[in-house]
Amino acid sequence: MTIRIGAVSYLNTKPLVYRLEELAPDAEIVYDFPSRLAVELAAGELDVALIPSIEFFQDPKYTIVSDACIGCRGPVLSVKFFCRVPIEKIRRVSLDEGSRTSIALVRVLLQQRYGLEPELESLPIGATAQDSDADAVLLIGDRAIHQPVADFVEVWDLGDEWCRWSELPFVFAMWVAHVGKDLRGTELALDASRDAGIRCLDQIARREAVEAGLSPAQCLTYLRDNLYFHLGPRELRGLALFYEHAAALGITPPGRDLSFAASRIQV
Repeated sequence: MTIRIGAVSYLNTKPLVYRLEELAPDAEIVYDFPSRLAVELAAGELDVALIPSIEFFQDPKYTIVSDACIGCRGPVLSVKFFCRVPIEKIRRVSLDEGSRTSIALVRVLLQQRYGLEPELESLPIGATAQDSDADAVLLIGDRAIHQPVADFVEVWDLGDEWCRWSELPFVFAMWVAHVGKDLRGTELALDASRDAGIRCLDQIARREAVEAGLSPAQCLTYLRDNLYFHLGPRELRGLALFYEHAAALGITPPGRDLSFAASRIQV
């Protein structure tokens, strides 16, 4: 039986899938949007997938199968919250529909730090902050990196804001499968692919810079300094804290035992 791996082709995932075809030659690798991968994993159409952390929280039968992840221990650069008014005066927020995890993160930070639960509206994928007249706009990806900041009174880098507030890292996505699924060693290939990618960040940056609208040096800085690809004990504590607050806001079901969900990780 062929193991079906669901992967993402965004810039921030490139180090995780570097040489994955070579390291898992008997697997079939499917590239798609994170939200679609989550749907396909839930339906059993994929055996393992790189899914957003907020999607991982939805099913108690999910388990983390690799210590490779997309996380940050400070500014993440590509997830930003642009505010036209002071934070405490925010009443309406436009949220990039491309990332449910980032949407949950900004809601948690606003509620925990300012007691705010503003009116929420969706910002279509591909739209910019100028396409919304909301008090604040959440953007992810290239648009967050390149969005001019001159028209805003405050700009949050959500990775930095979370890490400063929680004193823990933030985990955006990780490799997930159903509990008991025999991946026949694929999890080892996922770890090895991440390790190979980290060793070759210079090469990845040169290859991906033009498409990302960055110089090779900027691309390397982003991959090397803004992202963190190891799911260690502090990352797991940060993940558990995010889950606790997301569940309290009704964003995700309560009652997950994350220690069990991550039981296959060796830390």
